[in-house]
Parts: sequence; C-alpha cells; structure tokens
Amino acid sequence: MSLPDSSSSPKLNKMRRQPKQARSQERVQHILDAAEQLFLEVGYESTTTRAIAARAKVSVGSLYQFFPDKKAILKALAIRYMQTQYQRFLDLHTPDTVTLTLRSYVDRMIDVFDQFYTDYPGSRAIFEQLLDTITWSAIEKIDDFEYQVINELARFFHARKPSLSITKCERIAMVITKTITELLWISLSGDQEFRQELVAETKLLTLSYLQQYLD
Repeated sequence: MSLPDSSSSPKLNKMRRQPKQARSQERVQHILDAAEQLFLEVGYESTTTRAIAARAKVSVGSLYQFFPDKKAILKALAIRYMQTQYQRFLDLHTPDTVTLTLRSYVDRMIDVFDQFYTDYPGSRAIFEQLLDTITWSAIEKIDDFEYQVINELARFFHARKPSLSITKCERIAMVITKTITELLWISLSGDQEFRQELVAETKLLTLSYLQQYLD
C-alpha cells in the first residue's frame, strides 16, 4: 500500500511527542520492535512498559516521551502494519499493471496480501488484541486504511475499464477488498495446506467476479 500522508492517516497512535529527528524515529521503531516481540512471546497482558523499554534498550522515561501507555504502543504497532500493507498495495499498482491479464493481476494482488501475513506472522495476534482493547470508534478509524485501498482499487478499475462509472468501480472495489480481507484472515486459522487451498479459492472467486466487469 506510498504511505498515506498525515492528513489522511488514522490518528490512533496518540503519541506524546511525534518523532521528527532520525534518531528519535529510530528509537520509536526499536520500541515498537521490542513490544511486538514481547506481545508475541508472553502476551499483551503480561508485558509491561518497563519490559518493553528494557528490550528496546531505552529508559522508561524515554519510552514515555513517545507513548503514554502500553495501549498506545499496541495501536502504533497496528498502524505500522497497516502502513506496510498499504505501501505494498500501492507498489503493486504501477502504470504497467493495467496491461496485465486479469488472471495475472488477481494472482499478484492476492499474493501481495498473503505475503504480508507470511512476512509478519504476528500481525493477526496484534490486530486481535487491538480489537479487544480499543473502542468501536477507534476501530472505525482503523477502517480508514481499508477505504484508502478501496479508493485506490476503484481508480485502477476505472483506468482499466473507463466505460464503468467511478461509483460502480467503488462498489466493485469494496466487494473485492472485503472479500479478500475476510478470506485471507480465515486462511490464517488453519494449517499451511488449508491456507494454500483457501488462497487458491480466493483467487478463483475474485477472478470470476471481476471477469463480469473488467474483461
């Protein structure tokens, strides 16, 4: 998915101080990396900010300069995952992508999302924990990233088939995004064979649907 600019990104990670210098940004990333490791090793509830600071090799005071509490760190981790996923999605959609066969495009698009979960196996646990700890209003803000994907996808569909209205393309993009997201999420609940089979079925379903409009 380039990263969304600050005007469009959800403001979930309410950091006490936004890191502006490279050294501060690096420190924040170290804190997030350490938190991610600990959340997966011992669980969110058992992890303390002191343990996170120790793992990140920063003082507790330094951690609190950027994050008021553990929940803010969890939210920031989720934002980082979504930004990474969104960046990969955008990287897929180069000017040449519109010339791909529909089958090749569907394969590549779904592989991008599936590869994200391979590269970040802890993301599912982080998102599930996030859903247990934040309000529904905050969850709605997380959906902002998904709607950015939908908007980008709609523009791509319109470029591929200009005869389709942008409104129709948005509806198609919403169906595709919601379907792929849900099925790939379910695929993570089984073993590797189950996951591969469900990814293959997701590609077949997506291709069959898009052929009705884009072929």
